[in-house]
Amino acid sequence: MGFLAARTMSYLHSLALAWRRRRARLPRVGPEHRDAPRSIVAALAAGATRVTTRVEGGGAMVWRRRGDGPPLVLLHGASGSWTHWIRNIPALATRRAVLVPDMAGFGDSDALPEPHTAERLAASVAAGLDTLLPPPAEFDLAGFSFGSIIAGVAAATLGRRVRRLVVIGAGGMALRSDVGRLVLARVERGMSEAAVREVHRANLRRLMLGDPAAADDLAVHLQVENLRRARFKSGDIPGSDVLLRALPRIEARLAAIFGGRDAFVGRYLDERRETLARVQPGLDFRVVEGAGHWVNYEAPEAVDRALVEMLAAPPGR
Repeated sequence: MGFLAARTMSYLHSLALAWRRRRARLPRVGPEHRDAPRSIVAALAAGATRVTTRVEGGGAMVWRRRGDGPPLVLLHGASGSWTHWIRNIPALATRRAVLVPDMAGFGDSDALPEPHTAERLAASVAAGLDTLLPPPAEFDLAGFSFGSIIAGVAAATLGRRVRRLVVIGAGGMALRSDVGRLVLARVERGMSEAAVREVHRANLRRLMLGDPAAADDLAVHLQVENLRRARFKSGDIPGSDVLLRALPRIEARLAAIFGGRDAFVGRYLDERRETLARVQPGLDFRVVEGAGHWVNYEAPEAVDRALVEMLAAPPGR
């Protein structure tokens, strides 16, 4: 899986670079095609409190906080931002104080110095949490995709302060995958902005979402904007064994959610279940049938319900 996943992530990074270079030269589409998704993002951002913490190198990590109650920290995926959770934050914030960062090198946050590693990124998240939720405060932690890897590494260092850890579409366990066989659409020279967005829509359908209809204008907007602003070089982290090595050191209760049509998993869902069950007795492992990798966007009600139930379980192993 390491080589296949790394090749796919490398392609996505190159797509982001190409999009940033070409965007300034593209003919503009009318505002009627852009304003609705932008308004949705702006409205949710306006309802949250924006705070910053410092990261290695002197930059700032931007966090958004919404709601009251026991703290729940949500970490986004690769080439993403806090908006990976845009369809989950409102419901979860009715029960929890939800904290969602743009991790360093993503979204509005400053980048870390190179080399970029999972450990350095997790350390910046842990340091931010020490500022926002000073020890000995405890909290729950959930990560989507690449964010699951960073959440696991951070949880391994934060010890019993992390009460429960939920990984969603997690990689970083050096397991098999068919994702490298997927053929992704490419941005070609001279494409209009509208045509480029359709490339992203096609790739969302192939890589991230189980139902083609889920690749709506909001999903495309988030993908384009997140790719444009991603500067962290995730490299081979998603296909590595970084999370696998962290698992034995995690003291939090572990649970997992996967989409039944996750392209990063393919035929190998049981390998994820078995690997995680080896470190968590009685593992709560749930599959949202029909949903793809970005299951928290595609099936928010099912994921929110699962999270609420998982976070009601007794903390710790």
